Amino acid sequence: MTGLRTDDIKKLHQKKYRQQFGCFLAEGEHLVLELQKAAVTNPALLDSELYVTASYENWSGPLKKNVINEKLMAQLSDTRSPQGIIACVPLAALRHSGQAASMPAEALQRAIYLFEIRDPGNLGTILRTLAWFGGCSCLLSPGCVDPFNAKVVRASMGAIFHVAIELDVDVPTLARRYTHIASLDMHGSKLTSDAFHQAQCLVFGNEARGVPGELLAETGAQAFTIPGAGDIESLNVAAAVNMCLYELNRAP
Repeated sequence: MTGLRTDDIKKLHQKKYRQQFGCFLAEGEHLVLELQKAAVTNPALLDSELYVTASYENWSGPLKKNVINEKLMAQLSDTRSPQGIIACVPLAALRHSGQAASMPAEALQRAIYLFEIRDPGNLGTILRTLAWFGGCSCLLSPGCVDPFNAKVVRASMGAIFHVAIELDVDVPTLARRYTHIASLDMHGSKLTSDAFHQAQCLVFGNEARGVPGELLAETGAQAFTIPGAGDIESLNVAAAVNMCLYELNRAP
């Protein structure tokens, strides 16, 4: 169990307290349902605790439930209209600390590497895509938005409970973990090529700046292109991830 006092739970909207107390909040019926679904295969999530108002006091499920008044719920919530149900989830229940970094590449899932992604909506959408297709972990560089930020958690629609996340993964470590790394470039090879389908790790850069060329060169990444017919310079990073994963999962 998380065992936090409500005064401490109120602080979990700030990253430093999420790190200090080792917990984050997931608010709303849909997120709690996804949490309980994920707990079937990840029993560590059963250490989460629910805080509910009277309207949810009959909520069924395996999590410890605490009934609180609406005034306190408003203090725990970060939305204008609290739904009346919030889960306090232990970070330790999710694989997010880079514990797989020492494993050989062949033992790892395919990975998406995100370099300094700053927009919570983008990260949440990417996590939804990864959960949809499955079989792919998410590696975050230092400087990325905190995936346990309430906006990311909401945007993920519960996918955060179904995707293995590693934090603070430096670019130079990728070449030691993966032999086939792919990145996107306007002048790369076709996304439909056999070489793209061999990629073990796909690298995507910051929304405005991408990945610095000197860092990308260290990975030995092969460049690929999503063909387009428009006049704009780039795709939204979440859209690019969607297209790449669709291609990797497309039946030959």
